[in-house]
Amino acid sequence: MNRGVAITGMGIISSIGNSVEENYISLINNKIGITTIENISTVHADVIKVGEIKKTNAELVAQLQLDEENNFSRTAMLGAIAAKEAVANSGITSINEYKTGLISATSVGGMDMTEKYYYDYFENPEVRKYIVSHNCGDIAQKIADELGLKGMVTTISTACSSAANAIMLGARLIKTGKLDRVIVGGTDALAKFTINGFKTLMILSDGYNKPFDDERKGLNLGEAAAFLVLESDEIVKKENKKVLARVSGYGNANDAFHQTASSENGDGAYLAMKKAFDVAALNPSEIDYINVHGTATPNNDLSEGRAVLRIYDKQPVPDFSSTKPFTGHTLAAAAAIEAVYSVLAIQNNVVFPSLNFETPMQEFDLTPQTTLKHKNIEHVLSNSFGFGGNCSTLIFSKNK
Repeated sequence: MNRGVAITGMGIISSIGNSVEENYISLINNKIGITTIENISTVHADVIKVGEIKKTNAELVAQLQLDEENNFSRTAMLGAIAAKEAVANSGITSINEYKTGLISATSVGGMDMTEKYYYDYFENPEVRKYIVSHNCGDIAQKIADELGLKGMVTTISTACSSAANAIMLGARLIKTGKLDRVIVGGTDALAKFTINGFKTLMILSDGYNKPFDDERKGLNLGEAAAFLVLESDEIVKKENKKVLARVSGYGNANDAFHQTASSENGDGAYLAMKKAFDVAALNPSEIDYINVHGTATPNNDLSEGRAVLRIYDKQPVPDFSSTKPFTGHTLAAAAAIEAVYSVLAIQNNVVFPSLNFETPMQEFDLTPQTTLKHKNIEHVLSNSFGFGGNCSTLIFSKNK
């Protein structure tokens, strides 16, 4: 049995807003969340710009009403906040009424806390509780516990395509009848490990990131969490639920080129997009907006641009933009927050702007949409590519 996949709820917290509504207002008003670091003690605090959520861990604990003895990492708290908003937005009052699962994506896991207390474990027994919260699976279990979910709980960690693969797996589980409802998404907090790691790779920008600009220097890291509620058509019909949009296509491929870099011709990206079109039974010409991965690194934008041109061959490339100048690159959460943005584009018939663009790249003739554009949006293609060649594409469509 091949069933439809409806999106009935969304939740998000990012550097540009603490809810879906706040994020949308920021997107249409060019309100960026790229600032200097405040919540982490690091030598890079006044040098590197990031997409930081301006809430302390203590404020997140209070928001979730956690007890003082909790061992939640920041990653888990952000995830729980976004997942709770998604469930509430979907109107779910009994989380275990149907066969329900949670697929959570993360790459940072609980390292934002374990790195903080790394040198204290032998001397301070009170901080040892964070050791068990280090692994990625603990994040998903904590989110499930906060939701009261008793069904399937699993974690995906495929670098920056993690949340796209979580959404893809959730859609497949519904289409095959394995589950009736799946809460899918991703969460990652900023951490010294990732800040230092990306600096070592020399792909951090010393200013604001400029996707698809010839003078782009690199990315700004960010932190965020976003989750979507996917439900079967049977639930939608039975409960007369409002459908925000549909997951119509998805594809995953690996170009097996390099540990961190994408292949110059975008082989993995091309294959992921091609598979997504096959699943959706759509032609490239039917896409109204592409939310590109658009990290503003020299390698990604060149590779992704070439892959997009390969997909469209001699056809016109639709309007495209990267929303990472607003939020920074949120790693495993990126595809989830951009899934929310894709659905918002469909709901409001808008193309969000790609900020900071000035000079077209020399390698090809591609110019992102640089201002907010109003047009009918039926289908949005969203790309997410990760280290290790993990390339994933999602297609979201207007509910008919």
